Amino acid sequence: MTPSPVAVATADAIVSIRGVSKTYAGGFQALKNVNLDIRRGEIFALLGPNGAGKTTLISTVCGITNATEGQITADGHDTVRDYRAARATIGLVPQELHTDAFETVWATVNFSRGLFGQAPHPAYIEKLLKDLSLWDKKDNKIMTLSGGMKRRVLIAKALSHEPKILFLDEPSAGVDVELRHDMWRLVRELREAGTTIILTTHYIEEAEDMADRIGVIRKGELIVVEDKAVLMRQLGQKQLALSLQHPLTAVPPTLASWPLALSTDGLTLTYSFDAQKDDTGIAELLAALGEQGIGFKDLRSSESSLEDIFVSLVHEPQDEQKASA
Repeated sequence: MTPSPVAVATADAIVSIRGVSKTYAGGFQALKNVNLDIRRGEIFALLGPNGAGKTTLISTVCGITNATEGQITADGHDTVRDYRAARATIGLVPQELHTDAFETVWATVNFSRGLFGQAPHPAYIEKLLKDLSLWDKKDNKIMTLSGGMKRRVLIAKALSHEPKILFLDEPSAGVDVELRHDMWRLVRELREAGTTIILTTHYIEEAEDMADRIGVIRKGELIVVEDKAVLMRQLGQKQLALSLQHPLTAVPPTLASWPLALSTDGLTLTYSFDAQKDDTGIAELLAALGEQGIGFKDLRSSESSLEDIFVSLVHEPQDEQKASA
C-alpha cells in the first residue's frame, strides 16, 4: 500500500504549497505540481536522491526562486504578494557556506537579525552563540574559522530573527560529529519551543530519529507524504534470520515458493514477511523446514529501516530494465 502523495489541507498548516511547478528557461522541469502542507510545530524531513528537486522546493518557498505555477503561503502570508512578511517568518540554512568573510561572528549574526526588522537583543544572540558553541569565537573574523564553525554561523544567522519556520538544507553535509550532535540538540529545543523545522538530509538515520513526518520527492514529484510511523508500518517489512546447524548449497526446490534468501556461506536463511498480516507464515515455514530436516540453532527478527524504504521508493523498475538490456 503506497501512501497518497497529495497532502490534505489542514487548519494547523504553517506552510501551504499548492500546485507548485518550476520549469527553468532551458525547459528542465524541476518541480511538478507539488502539493504539501507543513504542520505547525512539526519536524518534516524531505528525502530524495540528488537532483530530485529538494533544494529547488526549499528555494521556492523561501522566495529565492519563483514558481512557474502554483501558490505558497508561509504563516498565512503569500510568498509572492506579501514577500517581506512571509520571508520574515522563515530562517534558512543553505548548503553552501556563503558568509561575510571579513566580519566577526557577533557582527554578522547581529546584522542578520536587523535585516528582518528585529530590534537588537544582545541576550538572545549571546544565548544562540553559546548554544552553537560559538561564544568563544564571537570576536573572530569568519574567514579564520573552520568549515564546521562556518556552518554553525550559518545556523546562527538563520535563527537570529527568531523565525517560526526553519529550513535546514543538507545541514549535516561535511560537518563533524560534535556539530551534528549540537545541531540536533538545538533542533529538538526549537521544536519544543514551537518552531517548525523542515530539513533535507542524506543522513537517513537522522530523519528516522528526528522527523514526525516524511516526504519523498523523485524527479520533481512528491511521491509520498506520510507520518513516519505510518510509513514504516505500511512499507516496512520484517525479516526472520535463521542460523542453520549445517550449511546449505541452495534453497531446496520444495521451499522455492517461500520468500527466502540464503547467505553466501549457506549458514543463514532469511525469510521476509509482512508483520501487519494476521498470518505471517512463520509457523508454517518452521514446520516445512522440520519436514526437510533443516535444523537451526538460532533465529532473530529485524525490520526495514527508513533507508530500506527510501531506496525502495526511489528505485525505478525501468532503471533495472535498462541495466539488463
